[in-house]
Amino acid sequence: MTATTGQTGDTRPLVVVLGAAGFVGSAVLRELARHDLRVRAVSRRPVTVPAGARAEVETRSVDLTVPGAMAGAIEGADVVVHSIAYIAGSSTWRITDGDTGAERVNVGLVRDLVEAVRASGRPDTAVLFTGSVSAAGPSERGVYDGTEPDEPQGEYDRQKLAAERVLLAASAEGVLRGISLRLPTVFGYGPDSTARDKGIVSSMVRRAVAGEPITMWHDGTVRRDLLYVEDVARAFAAALGHLDALAGRHWVLGSGHGAELGPVFTTVARLVAERTGKPPVAVRSVEPPAHAEARDFASVTVDPRAFHEVTGWRAEVPLDEALDRTTAFSASGAEEHFG
Repeated sequence: MTATTGQTGDTRPLVVVLGAAGFVGSAVLRELARHDLRVRAVSRRPVTVPAGARAEVETRSVDLTVPGAMAGAIEGADVVVHSIAYIAGSSTWRITDGDTGAERVNVGLVRDLVEAVRASGRPDTAVLFTGSVSAAGPSERGVYDGTEPDEPQGEYDRQKLAAERVLLAASAEGVLRGISLRLPTVFGYGPDSTARDKGIVSSMVRRAVAGEPITMWHDGTVRRDLLYVEDVARAFAAALGHLDALAGRHWVLGSGHGAELGPVFTTVARLVAERTGKPPVAVRSVEPPAHAEARDFASVTVDPRAFHEVTGWRAEVPLDEALDRTTAFSASGAEEHFG
């Protein structure tokens, strides 16, 4: 990775993390802070600098939807990690068709990023984008290796795919080096977590901590590839050493294992009970709501061997350990400090 020279003559690479106060972005920031880098953490909300950081970490509070804001945020960057996503309300990734606010964030900011890099005249700039495995749509095999045709079913997936295509088209044009890391169901907390996980696993953990039943829109046999957020962060760090080999396409990340959600949620109920001293909450199947999508009932397992062969990365945290960390964090009340 070729680095620019900082204002003080520092030649360490400058990595800009967009969305650094978010769930995935804050985990990526914590991981990058362990490395000998310069890191600029950009977010609308305040960013916590990781304790004991080896990296030189600069924080900036920026509303990137303001015209011209993107160019200043990424100025001088060798690598940009784009981990911004539109969250509807406080707890869901779902987007209503025609939601222009969501499109402005999910797609428009990638367009802004591409144009900012184009204007900088620095085609060596690498952009790592947080894509989604679900952009490929349901698969009869239920196993995704990155070669599937893209047939997104929901508006969120369509927007993520549209943003990815903007980035990779710019990469093909030579404007930048674009890389999309498509993520499966990401979850979890570590002891240094600084942002709320709004995904299905941690949402059900919170229900159990509150003494409420865990609910499923199916019989519990639907499988998900559940990837712990710290493993995701390590994947982004691993990519920094292989930018040329990764550039120009998307790569799928996952644990390589599809876990049935019924047993996963039963484990969650047991772990929360052990933490709280209360009986395990019930795990129930309920009728799906009207807004349920096809992907809610589709099983997903990811084969990440292609990314592993290039970077050496693999998921390291076993599912049971990741669930234990997540329930311990939520049961401790630490989430109450998150906005």
